[in-house]
Amino acid sequence: MAERPGDPMIEAVRRAAASGMPRRRVLQAAALGSAAVAGSSLLAACGTKGSNDSSASAAPTTPDKSDTDKTLNFSNWQLYIDVDEKDTNKRPTLDEFKAKTGVTVNYTEDINDNDSFYAKIAPALRAGQDTGKDLFALTDWMAARLIRQGYVQKVDKANLPNVDKNLIDSLKAPTWDPQRDHSAPWQSGVTGIAYNSKKVPEVKNIEELLTRADLKGHVTVLTEWRDTIGLILLQQGKDPSNFTDDDFMNAVDYLQKANDAGQIRQFTGNDYSGLLADGTAYACMAWSGDVVQLQADNPDIKFVQPEAGMMIWADNMMIPNMAQHKKNAELLMNFYYDPAIAAQLTAYVQYISPVKGTQAAMEKVDPTLVDNQLIFPDEKFLSQTHLFMGVEEATEKKYAAAFNKVKGS
Repeated sequence: MAERPGDPMIEAVRRAAASGMPRRRVLQAAALGSAAVAGSSLLAACGTKGSNDSSASAAPTTPDKSDTDKTLNFSNWQLYIDVDEKDTNKRPTLDEFKAKTGVTVNYTEDINDNDSFYAKIAPALRAGQDTGKDLFALTDWMAARLIRQGYVQKVDKANLPNVDKNLIDSLKAPTWDPQRDHSAPWQSGVTGIAYNSKKVPEVKNIEELLTRADLKGHVTVLTEWRDTIGLILLQQGKDPSNFTDDDFMNAVDYLQKANDAGQIRQFTGNDYSGLLADGTAYACMAWSGDVVQLQADNPDIKFVQPEAGMMIWADNMMIPNMAQHKKNAELLMNFYYDPAIAAQLTAYVQYISPVKGTQAAMEKVDPTLVDNQLIFPDEKFLSQTHLFMGVEEATEKKYAAAFNKVKGS
C-alpha cells in the first residue's frame, strides 16, 4: 500500500471493457502482514516457508541477452496494468518504460490463478529449460514454493535502487524471502465478498453467501483455496494464520455441503469478474481491486467486508531460471518502484501499492482515489484482515487435494 506521510498504517499495509468486460484484474493474497498492529511488519508475520528448503539448489541460468536484445517477456494477471482508455492496445507505463530504457515489453495476461500458471511453467523449470518468460507475478504462497524449489533466480540488487529505497517496510522481509533476494511485490489487496445490488440484497457474511436461497446457483468461489478456505475459517471462528488439520477439513466439509446443495455455480480465478458484471453471478468471493474497477463501469457492484474478517495478500515479481532477459526484467521491476509510476499504475488497477510515496503521488494523478479504503486502507480496515498460515509441502498437498476434491479437479 502507498505511504501517506505521518500515517503509521502505511507500514502495515482494465480497463473499461469494450464488450462488457470489467476494467481490471485480480490480486489476490496477502503479504501485508499483521494489520491489527499499526506499523507492524505484515509480511514478516507470514509463515509460508520457502527460502530455507535444503532441496533448493543453485538456479540454472543462461547467458543474458539484455544488452543486445532489448525485449522482455512479462506474464501477469488479467487487467493488472494501466491501459489507454481510447486505445486499449496501449499501456502507458509500459510505453514510458520503453521510452526510458529502449526495452520493448511483450506483455501477456496469461495468469488466471496460481495453480494453473504453475502447471504451465513447471515442466520447463523441472527440466532446466527456458519457460519463454523473463518475469511473472505470483501470490505469496506460490512465490514461496518457487523459491523453495529453486526455480527462480536471485536478483541483482545493483539494478534495483528504487526497490531498495521505496519498498514499504512491512513488505521487506517475508519469511519465505527475508532479504527480498528473489522477489519484489507488484500489488497487494484483500479478499472479501462482492455482490450485484441489482440482483440481490447485501450479502453480509460467508454463511449467507454459501446458504442464502436467493443466491442459489449464482455464487462463485475462488480456486485459490487459501482465500476460499481462509474466509470460511474466519466464518467458523477460526484463525487462518493458526489452525488445525481438523479446522481445515471442517471448512472443506462446509464448502462441500454448499457445493452439493447447488449453491455454487463455479470455482473461478480472476474470471469471476465477468460473471459478476453480466449478472450471471449474483455474489462471489472477490478481490478488492477487481471490485473497485468493476464499480467504475457498474455502480451496482458492491464490496463487502465479511463480518468475520477478510484475507490479505500480495503478488510478487520474480525472474524464472533460464530467463533470456534478466537485466531487462530487473530494469522493469525498478521502474515500477518510482512513486510517480506506481501512482499511475495504482490509479488504474486500484489495488494496494507496495511503493512508498504512492498515496502522496496520487494527489496529482487522481485525487478522488486518495481516501479510497480499498486502495489506501486505514488502520481500522487493516485490522480486519488476516494472513493464511504457512504450511509445509506435504501439508500443502494434503490441503490442496481435499479442496480440489470439492472443486472437482
